[in-house]
Amino acid sequence: MRALMVQGTGSNVGKSLLVAGLCRVFARKGLMVRPFKPQNMSNNAAVTADGGEIGRAQALQARAAGVAPSVHMNPVLLKPQSETGSQVVVQGRVVGTARAREYQSWKPRLMEAVLDSFGRLSEEADLVLVEGAGSASEVNLRAGDIANMGFARAADVPVVLVGDIDRGGVIASLVGTKAVLDVADAAMIRGFIVNRFRGDPALFDSGMRFVSERTGWPALGLVPHFSDAARLPAEDGLGLRREGRRGSVVVAVPVTPWISNFDDLDPLREEPGVEVVLVEPGHPLPAEAALVVLPGSKTTIDDLMFIRVQGWDVDLKAHVRRGGRVLGLCGGYQMLGTRIDDPLGIEGEAGRSIAGLSLLDVTTTLTANKRLEAVAGTTLADGTPFSGYEMHIGETSGPDAFSRAFARLANGQPDGAVSADGRVTGTYVHGLFADDRQRARWLALLGAQTSDLAYEALVDDIIDRFADHLETHLDCERLFALSAR
Repeated sequence: MRALMVQGTGSNVGKSLLVAGLCRVFARKGLMVRPFKPQNMSNNAAVTADGGEIGRAQALQARAAGVAPSVHMNPVLLKPQSETGSQVVVQGRVVGTARAREYQSWKPRLMEAVLDSFGRLSEEADLVLVEGAGSASEVNLRAGDIANMGFARAADVPVVLVGDIDRGGVIASLVGTKAVLDVADAAMIRGFIVNRFRGDPALFDSGMRFVSERTGWPALGLVPHFSDAARLPAEDGLGLRREGRRGSVVVAVPVTPWISNFDDLDPLREEPGVEVVLVEPGHPLPAEAALVVLPGSKTTIDDLMFIRVQGWDVDLKAHVRRGGRVLGLCGGYQMLGTRIDDPLGIEGEAGRSIAGLSLLDVTTTLTANKRLEAVAGTTLADGTPFSGYEMHIGETSGPDAFSRAFARLANGQPDGAVSADGRVTGTYVHGLFADDRQRARWLALLGAQTSDLAYEALVDDIIDRFADHLETHLDCERLFALSAR
């Protein structure tokens, strides 16, 4: 078994997409490829075939490799719940919450889970492509590290270092990484890649030589900017801000601090007749919106309080009075009800209770059990089929759910709720808009023009074209040779 780790000079230098593209490159060569990220921090997660959850980026990488996602591809997932604390998911299951300082003491036992998962993937793969987290040069966090050099050294996995020239300072960031790393850590790096270059590559030849001379690492490629990579599902909030298409039908999305699973919005952004407007704090919901979507939330009660502080609760009620539609997804569904109770302290202090937006006659109780499952079903109003997934804590019930459920799942269970006037809908199903059939249904309800967009095929096409791009600009044969352990 071969393995190669892609680390970065910083966050958002393109590690996730580079690994996804390389997964497709080597899978097309007939290799059994598995992606792996020891530790990820993201509230954008995916349900796995083995009944757990991992970071959305690793699910995309698994797709690029042509395999089902597994909890072992991302054995430690941190889901931020506050500025200083996160929910900790180990091998797909929630094991507790920890503040940043407390989490450092968890790392020795988490390394055991990381190495166990890596070993399991290694047994079924010809090549494991590993993604680091954040920056390789965070020497203040090196003791007990499980995400970058700590893992690389423990598992004896060679490293390729990636710098992002688009953000500036790439020469200093690459050379500086060599300067601050421990000698043994620096020795794990077999070469470097400069990502997201714009312009004439010949103008950076001297820059590549300078980095190589100062670090002793060979240059493995200069990767030009690939704009369509931004259309692939993102793992953090930076992906929210990308530009969408301009259309005649406006879908407004209030951006809350703990928004999660926001890739639910990506298919709408691809529709030519739709404009997705991200409403930032301090701005009202646009009066021209045909639909307001309340996405998922990692801390539903806190995000609901934030909505009230922004005055968006008033805007929502005015939107409905004008005849607009509202869709709440997962946590957004819970917010639409009359009350949310947290007797066990799932999201903070035990016993908290908060009034909901009262746009649906349902109540939610947060519970310890988390539902993680791929689902399929049909909408009850018109029988339109869909497939997606559920990922939530809490049970929701009430008159609107009992008498006007949104859908019936394949197992016969009802899901969601619809208001008496049909304008407000809530559901626990993520991925609705990625299903072409269900997205067409919503476009018709909104009066948007229909399109021939096949969203899943579009994602695969972009991955293929990105893999072609990498094969053109990277020495992939040399990368494979470097993966020998």
